[in-house]
Amino acid sequence: MAGVNERWSARTRAIVAGRPSGPGQPMNVPITPASMLGLEYSREDGTPTWAAFETALGELEGGEAVAFASGIATASAVLDSHAVGATVVVPRDSYAGTRSYFAHEQETGRITVVSVDPTDTGAWLDAAADAELLWLESPTNPSLYVTDIAAIAREVRSWERRPTIVVDNTFATPLGQQPLGLGADVVVHSATKFIGGHSDLLLGVAVSNDPARVTALRRARTLIGATPGALEAFLALRGLRTLPVRFAEASATAALLAERLTGHSVVNRVRYPGYGAMLSFEVADANSADRICRELQLVQHATSLGGVESTVERRAARPGDAHVAEGLLRLSVGLEDPEDLWDDLNRALCSVN
Repeated sequence: MAGVNERWSARTRAIVAGRPSGPGQPMNVPITPASMLGLEYSREDGTPTWAAFETALGELEGGEAVAFASGIATASAVLDSHAVGATVVVPRDSYAGTRSYFAHEQETGRITVVSVDPTDTGAWLDAAADAELLWLESPTNPSLYVTDIAAIAREVRSWERRPTIVVDNTFATPLGQQPLGLGADVVVHSATKFIGGHSDLLLGVAVSNDPARVTALRRARTLIGATPGALEAFLALRGLRTLPVRFAEASATAALLAERLTGHSVVNRVRYPGYGAMLSFEVADANSADRICRELQLVQHATSLGGVESTVERRAARPGDAHVAEGLLRLSVGLEDPEDLWDDLNRALCSVN
């Protein structure tokens, strides 16, 4: 793989990392749709396509990356290194798919789940005293709460017996925050979202700067069989190349929309942490929110996020998010013209009056 200069910015490193090096090499690592490479079996040893993606993302996150078939497969691999009966602490507001997975594992007797307020550092530390795994998510999905990762990690890492600290960095991306640098043990992403960036793949990834944890993650991937597809890894790396530019543009638009939504008569509350391409806003009730979704023409009414297209969803209508305000709309800001997006949102909001 091509070498990366540490002085280069994240934008430059995203372009360079994971490329083949040497004369006569292709500009990109080709798709390798092979189950075996000589005496190596791809489920156990990986493929050049996986390796290129892992190298590039690891460079941006400051660790060594391991790719998986999906974000939930990544969560399963992280949990695999903890014994049966482990206590896992999760934020009350967080991705419903992850909470559903942990709830299932609790129902089968695999783990005990403790839920805490994502913004209450004291509650995290109290729960951590009896836990084996802290699963942080910041900003949270869908309410955009921010957790003080550094404060929690600083205290917990001083303990003789301490839990593993995992941070779901899907919303912030490696460009919005660096959890390993804040004291986390493992960072996870749904690469389906901002990293892939084009709503055309399923992929998960975990990153750690602890060699033993990386080895454990790779072993779990082999044993569980949660391997990424060759095409998916190739597409994720292609998306990663443009992540810095996409994320900067979408974040600027999100900040603009958050400011304008804050002053709109139909909007009761705007949730925006001050960075990133995700925001949520609340209107009076479910009927108003549903009408807005129907009236939108440019913003797509869809359940996923992180693509070049802007999407919106009333999360309380989805299973697993009953705790969310009925009128909350989660908005993933894409790359459309900011004024076109605002015109579309404003027209849909005004239809409620």
